[in-house]
Amino acid sequence: MHVLGTELTAQQLYDVLRLRVDVFVVEQECAYPELDGRDLLAGTHHLWIEEHGEIQSYLRVLTEPGRFRIGRVVTAPPARGRGLAAQLMKDALDIIGTTDSTLDAQTYARPFYEKFGYVPQGPEFLEDGIPHQTMNRHLP
Repeated sequence: MHVLGTELTAQQLYDVLRLRVDVFVVEQECAYPELDGRDLLAGTHHLWIEEHGEIQSYLRVLTEPGRFRIGRVVTAPPARGRGLAAQLMKDALDIIGTTDSTLDAQTYARPFYEKFGYVPQGPEFLEDGIPHQTMNRHLP
C-alpha cells in the first residue's frame, strides 16, 4: 500500500523514525540527530510503502524557498531490490512537478538518482562519515 500525506499519526511517525534509525543510525553506524524538526513542518510530504502493517520504504519531500528537497530515502533490508524506493521517487516527482529540487545522495546511490534526472553539483562531501553528493534536478 502506498501512503502519502503531510500529517502523520503518532504510530506512523514512530514507525517511520524506527525504520530511519534502524538503517541510518544502526546499520550504517552514523550517530546523528535524526530528529531534526523538519518532519512536522507544514509542507513536508511523507511517502511510504507499507506491507502487512510495516513500513518497507520511505522518503520525505521538504518545501524550501523556490524548490523542494527529497530526503531520508530508505528501504528496510528485507525489502531491498524490489524497486520500492523507485516507486516512491516517482510519487515524489509527481508532487514536485516542474519545480526545481535537490537532494544529498550517498555517493554510491548517485546512479539511482540520475535515473530521475538529478545531476551532481559541487564536490563530494562527508556527512556523518559517509560520502555524499549534492544533486539537483532542473526542468525547463
